Amino acid sequence: MNVPEAAQDCVAVLEEVQTAVIGRQQLFETIMTAIVAQGHVLLEDVPGTGKTLTAQSIATALDLEFTRIQFTPDLLPADITGTHIYNEHEASFEFERGPVFANVVLADEINRAPPKTQAALLEAMGEKQVSVAGETYNLPEPFFVIATQNPVEQEGTFPLPEAQVDRFMIKTTMGYPDRGGELTIIDRRANRFSRTPEAQPVVDRETLLEIQDVPETIVVDPVIREYLTDVCRATREDSRVEVGVSPRGVQRLFEASRARAMLSGRDYVAPEDIHAIVHAILDHRLVLTTEADVRGVEPETVVESALNSVPVPSMVE
Repeated sequence: MNVPEAAQDCVAVLEEVQTAVIGRQQLFETIMTAIVAQGHVLLEDVPGTGKTLTAQSIATALDLEFTRIQFTPDLLPADITGTHIYNEHEASFEFERGPVFANVVLADEINRAPPKTQAALLEAMGEKQVSVAGETYNLPEPFFVIATQNPVEQEGTFPLPEAQVDRFMIKTTMGYPDRGGELTIIDRRANRFSRTPEAQPVVDRETLLEIQDVPETIVVDPVIREYLTDVCRATREDSRVEVGVSPRGVQRLFEASRARAMLSGRDYVAPEDIHAIVHAILDHRLVLTTEADVRGVEPETVVESALNSVPVPSMVE
């Protein structure tokens, strides 16, 4: 599969998702970038903005197996990974796979589960396998997690530590639809006898795996590599930052920029590819100083400062 073919398939998937979900085009493109780059997504927003519907529609459009895990304070690691069950007929223990064994896993309200349970999912995200009672089980391919959390209601929650948030390639928000989008939602609801649009399969699993291989062919010029690296390093030199972008963050920005270029139908990365996804990749990886927190400094401001401090390279065709 070449770049134009992969880009065309991705556009078709995005168009299909938007028949079911009312939202910003940029949001869906950002999520698709993570999927193509084989990364995981953390959606943080208030209830009722369509986080669950978005995850379901993406899984359907990609024709992938989908599971939803509702994270609660009493959820155990075995409830995610699975456990061994005794088979009386065979007189032996058999492993019963948990809901994490799917292509698309929606971790709903991930911050409601205790850290040990969160870690069970995050281990699966990092290694694409789970270990139970000394045995290792590989997760299906492709595998990616779309996790959600509510930033408003904090009582009874267990916020993800910075080191665990770093496991997500992208962190973004759904946001509210525009006025026209909300009118469309009302129109769909007004007629109880009309069926709400649902996403339909557009590509299959094998096609998605081929699409995920295409970014490996995208050319990243040395000046673009230097630019990308210098922007990330600049976050560490900001006096408002206690912990800047990690080497993993640099790698994730590189991977996502190639995927973004592919979505744009280009076989090379341009500065605009980095600018399009830099905040979704880097903002959540920063740990600000206490003084910056008190002053209300946002990570987005720090990343903007890093971008402004590094000259944008010119591309020579």
